[in-house]
Amino acid sequence: MAKTTINIITLGCSKNKVDSEHLAALFPSNYYLVRHDSEKKSDIVIINTCGFIGDAKEESVDTILSFAEAKQIGELKKLYVMGCLSERYGDYLKKEIPEVDAYFGANAIETIAQHIVKQSEIQFDQSKRKLSTPKHYAYLKISEGCDHKCAFCAIPLIRGKQQSVSIEALVNEARILSKRGVKELILIAQDLTYYGVDLYGKRAITQLVEALSEIKEIEWIRLQYAYPNTFPDDLLQLMRTNAKVCKYIDLPLQHINSVILKAMKRGIDRQQTINFVRKVRKTVPEIAFRTTFIVGFPGETEEVFEELCRFVRDMRFERVGVFAYSPEEGTAAFDLEDVIPDEVKQERVAVLMEIQQQIALEINESRVGTIEKVLIDRVEGDFYVGRTQFDSPEVDNEILIPIENSRLVIGQFVDARIVKADFFDCEARLLS
Repeated sequence: MAKTTINIITLGCSKNKVDSEHLAALFPSNYYLVRHDSEKKSDIVIINTCGFIGDAKEESVDTILSFAEAKQIGELKKLYVMGCLSERYGDYLKKEIPEVDAYFGANAIETIAQHIVKQSEIQFDQSKRKLSTPKHYAYLKISEGCDHKCAFCAIPLIRGKQQSVSIEALVNEARILSKRGVKELILIAQDLTYYGVDLYGKRAITQLVEALSEIKEIEWIRLQYAYPNTFPDDLLQLMRTNAKVCKYIDLPLQHINSVILKAMKRGIDRQQTINFVRKVRKTVPEIAFRTTFIVGFPGETEEVFEELCRFVRDMRFERVGVFAYSPEEGTAAFDLEDVIPDEVKQERVAVLMEIQQQIALEINESRVGTIEKVLIDRVEGDFYVGRTQFDSPEVDNEILIPIENSRLVIGQFVDARIVKADFFDCEARLLS
């Protein structure tokens, strides 16, 4: 008898990706064939939505409408929606898109599986996942929710207060992943640096990273989503001394103007931000610093925006993302007068990204001639496509190595010399 096919569509951040992978593992393998792709023709489709900012909400709604139409013409039998968007706007979505068979919130993994399988005994298991990434790397979500009160962010309203997963459970999950071929762990949370406070009464991120680094098969540990005014000094020291911890940090600064930072409720001002960036680079000189900024926040005048531009020019971050501010219901900033037109916000996004592209080009050109350790992710056209320790999947630079006569394996580490660079990718040659 043919298995029922379930297709899970994941939108938004890598934390959603992990939720989808845990959900996929709950379906009995003798009854269900679970995929992670965008194929519409399935018996069941589950859309894991994002509700973080305006663009993400629009993408989620468009995706739901697209699959609702596919259901109407018979390409799928059942359509379910889960995640952050349905957590915040479930009642509204039920009225506007009734073609969806059921809506579930952001923390309803067990409930969704029980509803579909019709078995109440199905229970969430931290150690079980059906990976949607290539088998050599995986995201490790170390906590859920957030205790910070940033004025622009709705995550605490959606996901609740921070709930850390124990070190023991995470190490066990990582060991299982390593036995399945995972060589790179990418640690994610709303704020990595606050990990453990709710469980242990203190920040325990350094202890967790140390424990994970003891797993023999794991070669890289990457840190994503940290907070500037609470970054532990001992974690910086570990990044400097432990060869398994990538010289990489993903830490959204959001802005540099002290007035804007105060309005954002970031708990840090301009000089403290500058001091922090300098301390990170002094402690870990080789580090690649990824950060993000929000432009168009209420009160951001042209002069204030130019201050942000000067800061980006001066700091020369290796990686930068830029988002236009969007007011989110229920947040502290929602009641601020949002007087900056959308077209001005988008212009500022473009200006800041143009500045960063030139910086990225100059940094990449300085790498030409260097030898770097590269992890091969995939084959694309005439190239093997890989990354260095300075690059996270999907968002950062890639290293292109011509296939020619080389026979590399996906998930293999190789040493290669950088021979060509542009603002995003570098080309390299294997060492003979």
